[in-house]
This record gives sequence, structure tokens and C-alpha cells, in this order.
Amino acid sequence: MQENPFAIVARPGDRVADLSTPRPIIDEDRLAANIARTQAYMDEHGLNFRPHIKTHKIPALAAEQIAAGAKGINCQKISEAEVFAAAGFQDILITFNILGPQKLEQLAALNDRISDLKVVADSTATVDGLSAYFASRKPLTVLVECDTGGGRCGVQTPDEARYLANRIHSIPGLSFGGLLNYPKPGAAELVQAFLAEALSLLEEQGIDCPIVSNGGTPSLFEAHLVSAATEHRAGTYIYNDRAMVRAGHCSWDDCAMHVLATVVSRPTADRAVIDAGSKALTSDLLGFSDFGTVVGYPEAVITGLSEEHGVIDLSECSDRRPEIGDKIRIIPNHTCVVSNLFDTMVFHRDGVVTRVEDVAARGLVW
Repeated sequence: MQENPFAIVARPGDRVADLSTPRPIIDEDRLAANIARTQAYMDEHGLNFRPHIKTHKIPALAAEQIAAGAKGINCQKISEAEVFAAAGFQDILITFNILGPQKLEQLAALNDRISDLKVVADSTATVDGLSAYFASRKPLTVLVECDTGGGRCGVQTPDEARYLANRIHSIPGLSFGGLLNYPKPGAAELVQAFLAEALSLLEEQGIDCPIVSNGGTPSLFEAHLVSAATEHRAGTYIYNDRAMVRAGHCSWDDCAMHVLATVVSRPTADRAVIDAGSKALTSDLLGFSDFGTVVGYPEAVITGLSEEHGVIDLSECSDRRPEIGDKIRIIPNHTCVVSNLFDTMVFHRDGVVTRVEDVAARGLVW
């Protein structure tokens, strides 16, 4: 059968400058440095590290994280975890409340396939639903999710954590696995106080708490300040992005993902239009007023995205400006969403393609 040339994204040895756009490209050296830097920090402070694979959704990258010393992986949804289970990963934590018969059936099948599956819960409704389904099956390990200030899911007080842990510990089909939180950045003192009090209450009841899982790339390098934690979870760190630079977590030179785009129009002297819109860059603002940083053109502002077009304001560019046909690189506001917009990811070293990886868990959000 003749090879379809349109199905070929890139081959090793191709020049990045020759790639069709829009296209995310990953710098191999920056990627490796991000993995090594974070694992070294965790090792230095005696913390287990559990990378969140929602950022890359690629089993080969999770294998690199495990090879560097990570303990297991963190997935966000069952379908995402199934891809990594099929790739041979055994220690998987799903950090999402799982409800309803379809998802419970899917979860039970996954629990049967791998040796160390864990999930979270923050309510009696979720816990009782899990227990009812798993009572006659292989027991499921459940962690209690705590809201330590992040304002998303989680029980609101240490006493509620104690109550829910006791319920998991005492009803059929479930095994209490520990505590988990996703904190707001810069709140290590509050996180430590909440978790320490919850652990004290569990100890009073004689309930062992094997895992205390703290999380997030924005709070990554303050993880050692939460002494109650046994592990930390983070995802974005592997690529980094504009939001992580703003947070002080990394520098521009630590951003492994760039989105390669082509200038397709220059309607005015002050406006450029590129072939990367919301289907390539994501419309996530994350508190910014624009949609990414244009490498090499610090004064350029990506002011708007439609589905296929990005509009760049060049009015503040004092020197050169990109012309029609020029390829530019953009550091996105949020790398995790970009990963979910493409079937493949192109990796390179010094502008030469090294490999192309399928984004195997792309679109798996249930």
C-alpha cells in the first residue's frame, strides 16, 4: 500500500524549520532537564514523586519520568488511566470523584487489570457508591481529598477528613489509602496545618494513613515545606509554559514546548495573522490578557484567537517584525491543553527532529 504523505507529520532528521504548521514542538534537552531537576529536588527532600500525565498524555514520557525515579503516575480520568495501564503502568492514582454505573464498571475492570490502582473521594455519596459496587469485587483503595485552600474539590475540615476516612475504613469493598490535596500556591503553612491535624485525628482513631499526597506544579518547589506529605504530584513541569514562568517556577529557557506557527497575512503594518488559532494555542487565559509569548518578539501581543487564526499586534515592536511566510515560535499560556489538541507531538534537538510520539490519551476525558 502506498504511504499517505499527508499522514506523515515529520521524520527523524527533518528540520523543524521545514515542518508544516501549526505544530507543537518539544525540545528534548529542556524536557530531560525538567524531569531531572524535579526528581533531584524530590530525592533531596525524601518525597515520593508522582507525575501527572495529563500534561503530555504520552506513555513514553511517563516511562522517562519513572526511569528518573518517579514512584507512580497520576491520571485525571479512567479512560486516560486505561491507556497507561495498557502500556504496562501498575501504580496509578486517579484524582477525580468517580460516580455512576458506567464509570464504576469501567473502574472495576481497570482495578482487575493492574496491581496498584487508587482513587479519591470527598463525600459519603461517592464513597458509598464505590463501596456498593466493589463490595463483592477486588477491593479498591480510596484516598480522601481535602480542600486545603485551593477551592476546588475536597472535604472542608480535618474532622470531615477523619469521618470520611473512618467510613472508607469500615465499609465493604474499600481500603483507606490516605489523604490528598491540591493546594493554592504559596499556602504551604496552611496545607501543613490542615494535614497535620487530620493525621492526628486519624491516629487517635487507630487508622493508618500510608499516603499523604500533596500536589501541583505551581507549588512544586515548596513541597518540602509540607512535612506531613509523603508524595508530591505535578504535571506541567515537564514542558512548562508561560503561566509557570509568571509563577517563578521556571525561566523561558525551561519551556520545552513551543507552538510553531506561520505568518499567513500582514493586513497592516501593525497586524500579523498566523495559522494558529484556538485549535492550536488554546483560548485559556489563566489571568493573562493575551494568548502566548512570541519567542524573539517580546513586544508582540497575540490579541485574539478564532478557530484557525491568531491575530498579533505588532505596534510596539520597535525593531524587526515577522513577514508573510515567516515561521514563529509561541510559548503557550497552558501546555496541558495544547497536548489535547494534537494527535502527535514532534520532538527535536537543536532544530532537528528526533522522534514523533502519538498523544495516546488525547481526548480521553471521561
